[in-house]
Amino acid sequence: MFRTVKDFIEDYKVESQGTQKLLDLLTDESLTQSIEEGRRPLGRLAWHLIHDDSGMLRRIGLDFKAPATHAEPPQSAAVIAATYRETAASILEAASQWSDEKLLESHNLFGLEWQNGVTLSKFIKHEVHHRGQLTMLMRQAGLPVAGVYGPSKEEWEQMGMTAPK
Repeated sequence: MFRTVKDFIEDYKVESQGTQKLLDLLTDESLTQSIEEGRRPLGRLAWHLIHDDSGMLRRIGLDFKAPATHAEPPQSAAVIAATYRETAASILEAASQWSDEKLLESHNLFGLEWQNGVTLSKFIKHEVHHRGQLTMLMRQAGLPVAGVYGPSKEEWEQMGMTAPK
């Protein structure tokens, strides 16, 4: 749970930069990659990271610019990456308008009473969860993967080292 807006902003800056690094590596051709028939393809998963389709942030009163909830994902990886960049910046700007006291307010989300500080934490964890899925689909699509919490296999190789197994 976040107890200060500053802590959320600092954490989300780092996490959204990690997500942005991955989105910037997508190609138009990779957007149709899915783990199996009938599962969310890479493009739809990437788009899911951009809009607040669960309404999590909007339900707690955070007002930010994002594509419409049910907007179809673009067929352009560059558009997806640019839209994420804009949305993440808008979330950070909107959060910066909040006071720390706002984090103590509670709202019913998914049948549970969560303080806003809890919701912001779960929002970030939701993104990290889907970012993991994104990296797996990127690997299946033959794309390089950027390291988020440390070097990726490709980044180890760029340093002239072998990635740990």
